[in-house]
Amino acid sequence: MTIAPRHEPEFPRDLVGIGIGPCNLSLAALAHPLAELDAVFYEQRHAFAWHPGLLIEGATIQVPFLADLVTLADPTSPWSFLNYLRTRERLFPFYFAERFQIQRAEYDAYCRWVSENLPGLHFCHQVDAVRWNPERDVFEVDFTRLDAEGEAEALGRTYTRNVVLGVGTAPYVPDPLQPLVEAPGVPVIHAADYLDHRATVLAAEHVTVVGSGQSGAEVFLDLLRHRPAGRERLHWIGRSEAFAPMEYSKLGLEHFTPDYTRYFHALAEPVRDRLIAAQWQLHKGIDAGTLADIHDELYRRTLDGGWPDAVLTPGVRVRTAGRVATTKVELHLEHVQQGSRSRLTTDAVVLATGYRERPLGRLLAGLDPYMRRDSSERPCIEGEFRLLLDPSVTGSVYVQNAGLHAHGVGTPDLGLAAWRSAGILNSLTGKEPYPLPTRTSFTTYGLEEPQSRVPQPRQATQLTPLVDGR
Repeated sequence: MTIAPRHEPEFPRDLVGIGIGPCNLSLAALAHPLAELDAVFYEQRHAFAWHPGLLIEGATIQVPFLADLVTLADPTSPWSFLNYLRTRERLFPFYFAERFQIQRAEYDAYCRWVSENLPGLHFCHQVDAVRWNPERDVFEVDFTRLDAEGEAEALGRTYTRNVVLGVGTAPYVPDPLQPLVEAPGVPVIHAADYLDHRATVLAAEHVTVVGSGQSGAEVFLDLLRHRPAGRERLHWIGRSEAFAPMEYSKLGLEHFTPDYTRYFHALAEPVRDRLIAAQWQLHKGIDAGTLADIHDELYRRTLDGGWPDAVLTPGVRVRTAGRVATTKVELHLEHVQQGSRSRLTTDAVVLATGYRERPLGRLLAGLDPYMRRDSSERPCIEGEFRLLLDPSVTGSVYVQNAGLHAHGVGTPDLGLAAWRSAGILNSLTGKEPYPLPTRTSFTTYGLEEPQSRVPQPRQATQLTPLVDGR
């Protein structure tokens, strides 16, 4: 098949965004009113979709609705969640619902509304490579335009002075379970695909959920609610030492502020690595309300006597796994604290084993000679979320929802998306279209005391006295 090339503008763009998830959608929304900025965004999927396999009925996002795409940088933006409600004539119902945290399905619908109305977004465009052209002082971005079935339709290339990567994360499957996911037969699925396979999983005689974070809890609760009392036949296991609640105290949440992000970035690399491992409960715990709902559902099933046929065991890792004939899966388990081992035979497995940052090596192979890396061979990322490149590269490559090692636990947090996007636009334009707060946390993370930074009150306007007859 001959693929026709697609011609792009001869003059370089100011910005090309790769990936259209919430982070780059935030950037596109905040870039929209900047008329002097020529920006486009490419996404290989045919439309916006935010974790469609986990839009379980009643599941909420774990941040307040103010953590939409724009509000924490520009509350007056027409792309805010509240304006979305207004266009749907739902402001008053939302007002009376008194919900601070909205359902995931509603957040997904809001983002789709933005993506369907915002110009400059190109879906069905797969970016294949990014290179630096030293002769023209621009980045070359090669892409493939896809048809509705995802087949290649046309090749294209565009030139840009700056690039922003927002390719997000990918479902993670532990090595012992990878062969089971790839083989046909017994359903072994990642939680990211749960709703697509929910009917099959519910019909299985025995189901095991692996993973002790929020997704595992939500899947387990959904299964529990839809299985008959006394015949639940559910197992829920995870590596963490407990089904632990998310740290949600007000001062604890200050780890998701710009102040903490800047503090973390300034730490030495070994210190940052130790902190990431120790702070898992800040971003990998379970919402306390979800834990309460699970306990309430389990307790309700004891009212007629007996206990539900559900086993919840933390501190367990899967060593190996295999198929028993063609109808069952056998998990070889080890209890982390006891050191004991056992086997579990099950008819379906849901892997709530989290996500990992998508590797950038293939996409950025053309920039590899220019990239600076840390002692673990990870890209060095500057404070403005910009890859540290050789000084001969005059353009910038920014990263969104990547670089946990450089910016800490707030990296994937939706609440920092608008602030990060605004900072990128301020850096890129060399102006300050979005003034950002200088202090955001009551906590001081180092020994240096922060300056007061309290804005001075505006001077009252002097009014000219009115004179009768004038």
